[in-house]
Amino acid sequence: MTVARFGVMLANLGTPDAPTPAAVRRYLAEFLWDERVIDVSRPLWWLILHGVILRIRPGKVAKAYASVWQEGGSPLLVIGRRQEQALRARLAERLGEEIPVELAMTYGTPSIEQAGLRLRDAGVERILVLPMYPQFSRTTTAAVFDRLARALKACPQLPELRFVRDYHDHSAYIAALANSVREHWRHNDDERGRLLMSYHGIPKRYADAGDPYPRHCETTSRLVAEALGLADDDWQMTYQSRFGREEWLKPYTDHTLRAWGKQGVKHVDVISPAFAADCLETLEELEVENREYFTQAGGKTYRYIPALNDRDEHIELFAQLIEQHTRGW
Repeated sequence: MTVARFGVMLANLGTPDAPTPAAVRRYLAEFLWDERVIDVSRPLWWLILHGVILRIRPGKVAKAYASVWQEGGSPLLVIGRRQEQALRARLAERLGEEIPVELAMTYGTPSIEQAGLRLRDAGVERILVLPMYPQFSRTTTAAVFDRLARALKACPQLPELRFVRDYHDHSAYIAALANSVREHWRHNDDERGRLLMSYHGIPKRYADAGDPYPRHCETTSRLVAEALGLADDDWQMTYQSRFGREEWLKPYTDHTLRAWGKQGVKHVDVISPAFAADCLETLEELEVENREYFTQAGGKTYRYIPALNDRDEHIELFAQLIEQHTRGW
């Protein structure tokens, strides 16, 4: 059997196994216990998490998941599987050989441990880890690194590793985002609303402590706006998905949309560049919940532009990143 030169671990955040309170509770217990995500003192946070959050939130979150659930699972998992398959095919086409690609989730399944075992079973001794987070954050990309490091503690032999840190300003990524917006405009007879680029937020103190995430988001937004030829008042970037009571990165997406509706802005196009695949935060929070905020405040047309998902340009971006980071292997 011919052994591949290397394998690829395609990493994303994770998802519950089912849209039920029990499955969501298991998922949230794992996700929210990660110190990269919530860095509150462990004893205090355990009491808050298990005494309050995991008693209240799973039912509500399960209903939200149920509203977007697909036959093959959550959108993040279904799209992730399509990305995995498309990337295998693209790498075989570009490199002339079969490269193992395994989808891995930091929380839930398929886990990083499970993906690593499948790569090991394929005889892979070199692994490129590609977190599907264009902008680096301690809460996402660094959490992948931590989970992988913990998983490797049990391995008698370590694979050779390389790790893609971010690709927030990669030319192929910017072009793919800009082209998705142009395609959206063409499908709507070139009718253009004010463009809102909404990113998942993080607590402000994480950025104050050195997390480069907001700087990366700002760079991505500026480059996309430049590629589209937008004037400064044609677009804005914001942050969504706040959790808890402390201050997060501003401006907030929901507050901005309410303000625009009240100010007389009638047409809005919304894109979320930080998400490599559509998920609960885009399909329910952005497309449904925030649409209501805008229209109830006086806005008229609200259009969500899907994430890059398994678009050809997105898969090509991943292939370019892989070629770039595996030179010499």
